[in-house]
Amino acid sequence: MKSRIKLRKKLIAFVSSHLLIFILLALWEVLPGIGVLNKVYISAPSEVAGSIVALVKNGQLWTHLLISLQRVLSGLGIALIIGIPFGMFIGRIRWFERLFDSILQLSRQISALALFPVFILFLGIGETSKMAIIFWASLWPILLNTVSGAKNVEPLYLKAARSMGAARKMIFTKVILPAAMPSILTGIRVGCAYGVMVLVAAEMIGANSGLGFLVTNSQETFKIPQMYGAIVLLALLGIILNFIITRIEKSLTGWRELA
Repeated sequence: MKSRIKLRKKLIAFVSSHLLIFILLALWEVLPGIGVLNKVYISAPSEVAGSIVALVKNGQLWTHLLISLQRVLSGLGIALIIGIPFGMFIGRIRWFERLFDSILQLSRQISALALFPVFILFLGIGETSKMAIIFWASLWPILLNTVSGAKNVEPLYLKAARSMGAARKMIFTKVILPAAMPSILTGIRVGCAYGVMVLVAAEMIGANSGLGFLVTNSQETFKIPQMYGAIVLLALLGIILNFIITRIEKSLTGWRELA
């Protein structure tokens, strides 16, 4: 009996938290059918789902999805390798911050999309330029959040560690890095979202594969349900990556719940 009550509560909570999505999907399904929206330009969710199933059956889905995922993870990985150490240096070493602050403030204002022609000019239209634009878009949230996390470590923690004779290396690994980790992981989540967004632009130019290419190609060949299907898949890719990072965040910052 108790298990049924718990299951019912979970079901009610799930429906209530996703009610607006269900309503929007219902309207999206009904309005084109009754002529309120033009069916030529707006495909119903059932047609979009059918196009995704067709992509699965003919094998195109996994090809495009894996290539897009590889591009996002490559650009994001480079941003992590550069952004986190660099941000820690800027956040904890004052002369390092003074040296690089002005150039960073200037560079962060330059849009990744504005730089895409420059990347193509120097790196060509191959994979390198696509990874470069994803890297540039992902770098700044990671870097800036790392700087913020490193700067805002509670001074009391540092004083306590020093009073117990902790060496600099131990203070960094046991105090500064764990304290900055929530901010760093927030930056990674935002950087990943930015990476997925610019992925579409990167794959719309000079690409013959990937979900962004699939969106453009479907629009050009007037396969409207497939176009919406590719857009939905891009959204799902972002949601899945965000979910994975959120789970990692909980495992690495579980100490916050005990604090």
